[in-house]
Amino acid sequence: MPEQLHEPERAIAGTGAGSGMDLAASEAETLEKTPGGPLGTGPRAKPRSLWSDAWRDLRRNPVFIVSALVILFLVVISLWPSLITTGSPLQCNLAKSQEGSQPGAPFGYDGQGCNVYTRTVYGARTSVTVGVCASLGVALLGSALGGLAGFFGGAWDSLLSRVTDIFFAIPVVLGGLVLLSVVTSNTVWPVIGFMVLLGWPQVSRIARGSVITVKQNDYVQAARALGASNARILLRHIAPNAVAPVIVVATIALGTYISLEATLSYLGVGLKPPSVSWGIDISAASPFIRNAPHALLWPSGALAITVLAFIMLGDAVRDALDPKLR
Repeated sequence: MPEQLHEPERAIAGTGAGSGMDLAASEAETLEKTPGGPLGTGPRAKPRSLWSDAWRDLRRNPVFIVSALVILFLVVISLWPSLITTGSPLQCNLAKSQEGSQPGAPFGYDGQGCNVYTRTVYGARTSVTVGVCASLGVALLGSALGGLAGFFGGAWDSLLSRVTDIFFAIPVVLGGLVLLSVVTSNTVWPVIGFMVLLGWPQVSRIARGSVITVKQNDYVQAARALGASNARILLRHIAPNAVAPVIVVATIALGTYISLEATLSYLGVGLKPPSVSWGIDISAASPFIRNAPHALLWPSGALAITVLAFIMLGDAVRDALDPKLR
């Protein structure tokens, strides 16, 4: 007598669903063993973060790629200008004053007989140094003060708000004319210090607002309920999630600081000869714009391209770090 099947087993055997269920179970087991599943979305897939998504978007953005290549080239020639020029920016010959392009001087000579090409290459060092150092100083000082004010609040927050209002009322160029006119140093550091002094309030307000938003999240409240100290909450939970707006603002402002240094040098209160700066060269070439326009064109073009590259880079970073655009 064949063994009688129970009613549920007979139904499964009759429809062939038993083998299908076994197959589905084996497939599920295979997907569990496969890291991330077939599409990288399984339980073992590496969690995606804001920074990984931003880097993925930046790599696909042609604006970021072009601007990053231009900035990389500027950084390289700032560190090693001898790679593309062999002359000295301070070596001038009055006999060649205002002469045009010729072998060894593709950009011609300025009013003092200096090689415009060599001075344009060496001028990139000053602009990149001022822009990067000023942006780092502004970002560090502004984010520290604004972050602490937004985290603790109270009297410290009110005091910082009033101080930033005072600094916002100071015109930048006028402040530079007043403060830098009494400085006798011929280095970039007084200019960088002036930019940090007047630039931190903007970053401070951005950091303050970002910290106030982040500290209200559930994971911050959970860390506080578990007994985490203020320093740990601020450094481990708030700062990594509130730093994105600061990075965007500092990146965009970098191009502004480069143009501000050229403006102050053009007005005679920034860098002064014998320092090499695009602003100094533009100022020296202005009286000869009719007879030797090339002496004004090349440093002005280099300055415009540099500022545009940093602004484009900042715009690309802003778009990549903005969750609303996803």
